Amino acid sequence: MATFEFPVRVRYHEVDAQGVVFNAWYLAWFDEAMTEFLESRELTYRAMLDAGYDVQLVHTELDWRAGVGWGEDVVVAVSTARIGRTSFALDFQVRALDDAGNRVVTCDCRTVYVVIAVDGSGKQEVPALIRDALGAPDPLLPLR
Repeated sequence: MATFEFPVRVRYHEVDAQGVVFNAWYLAWFDEAMTEFLESRELTYRAMLDAGYDVQLVHTELDWRAGVGWGEDVVVAVSTARIGRTSFALDFQVRALDDAGNRVVTCDCRTVYVVIAVDGSGKQEVPALIRDALGAPDPLLPLR
């Protein structure tokens, strides 16, 4: 499957005193992009919850290459990196346009999610409805 791209226009309140997006906003963007990624693959978050499943972020690593500023249009690329027994990892990249109009990566991220039951009974094996929406792994970043 092709890499999913979630468009983001940097809003004024997301920019810090250094004139670039404050680091915490990246996690918010990735959370939104994850939800839209699943929905683009026919799994709404509501359907997942109604089926008795939710996901919890348990680990994330981010590497910044360059900042992005107020009013810039970027995309958050999302791809499935790995699917395990009770967890899966998604890769995210923030991609911006350079002065020549070429797409450049400004931030790389890998996030691991654990599947849990909404009834509070704990972690669950990745069910078919989530596994099917994730598709075959096609990492954006090298596997470690």
